[in-house]
Amino acid sequence: QVQLVESGGGSVQAGGSLRLSCAASGISFTRYAVAWFRQAPGKEREFVAVISQRHGSIIHADSVKGRFSISKDNARSTVILQMNNLKPEDTAVYYCAASQTIISSQLRSQAGYAHWGQGTQVTVSS
Repeated sequence: QVQLVESGGGSVQAGGSLRLSCAASGISFTRYAVAWFRQAPGKEREFVAVISQRHGSIIHADSVKGRFSISKDNARSTVILQMNNLKPEDTAVYYCAASQTIISSQLRSQAGYAHWGQGTQVTVSS
């Protein structure tokens, strides 16, 4: 059974940093694309970043480019989202998602991911 567990959320002041982790059990991240999405209150869930299963290609959403960084530790089946220079608009529940079969054109789409974590809250105050 596949299980993804996020951790590392919390409350910070604007300009601060947080490091989110997504740990997997039941699968090895080596063959999975792993992404982060987020959902703010009253808003749609949106793509944040992904590291693909092929070649480890990395994509960040424009809204977080230069501030957030996704990385993968295959040996520990863990994906990290390092978030720096946080802004109040980054406040959301952050979810990790994984897929073994997703194609490149779907990497930014929720529909492409079969496995999801329960989410971790990130709150940024001004």
